[in-house]
Amino acid sequence: MTNLMTLQEAINNFKGLIESSILENGDKGKEAMICSSVPILNIHEAVKSELIKAGINESLIFPPLNSRTPELKLAGSHKQKNQDVCVVPNFKKTKEVLQEGLLKDVTDEYGEKFTEQTIAINIRSQISSIQKNFDTLYERTTSEATNLHDRCPQMVLGEVYMIAIPEYDDQKVKNKEIVFKKPNQSTVTQYIKSFQAINSRKGIKTKFFQYERVCLLIVDFSQTSAKIYKTSDELKQAGLIPQNSTVDISALSWEQFISDLLKIYNGRFKKKKCLIDILWLKIHQFLVFYLKFGDR
Repeated sequence: MTNLMTLQEAINNFKGLIESSILENGDKGKEAMICSSVPILNIHEAVKSELIKAGINESLIFPPLNSRTPELKLAGSHKQKNQDVCVVPNFKKTKEVLQEGLLKDVTDEYGEKFTEQTIAINIRSQISSIQKNFDTLYERTTSEATNLHDRCPQMVLGEVYMIAIPEYDDQKVKNKEIVFKKPNQSTVTQYIKSFQAINSRKGIKTKFFQYERVCLLIVDFSQTSAKIYKTSDELKQAGLIPQNSTVDISALSWEQFISDLLKIYNGRFKKKKCLIDILWLKIHQFLVFYLKFGDR
């Protein structure tokens, strides 16, 4: 099987790239590294790897594994936007000219049917100024779901959002120092509650601002190997949320993210040409078994 990247590997790579850029060129180095998208592309690869582990044919994943292009520029109700990771349906796209709204007379290379049966997953991160930029980034996140669901109500959307808790101290970064701010419990709680509010969209007629599945990655980069918090109890033990907090991050976990998206997709489109070619999956499973045990 193709070499696949785990989430832990991806996040450790992210940490190494960010921190080496800080040590070399301070805040300018950090910003240049972030703008290059190289750190976050590691998370993209972890998402693709999970899709492949779940049985998705690599030929249906865009951009392909270990590549940053081509991204699919999908049309919603009011704009076209490149999607970070897509799984496309196993049928041909059909070009169409849009007939209404802000995209009137714009050519959609894929067509509504193809777009609606594509799983689109976007990946973002925030490692400093966590609270300062929250409203802007959250509004952008919900507006992008609305854009696609408004045109394609059945479309299955995923969002991976990573935050650094504690966050990097921008003032120290200017001096080429890697220092972290003291974490704020209310900020962590706000992020959890806010992403819970746009997670697990039910049905197809309403709540276009929600995603079918959101994964909130809360990561401590101050540790030698970055710590990914998986449970609310871990957050409490680390003092990141109050001991009496009732917030639960289990529904925002990485572990079930891809399987939940595929389950929702197959529930919506099982009567149509299925995304996961069952025959291919059986062949894939047989080959894995044969390569492992066939020569014994």
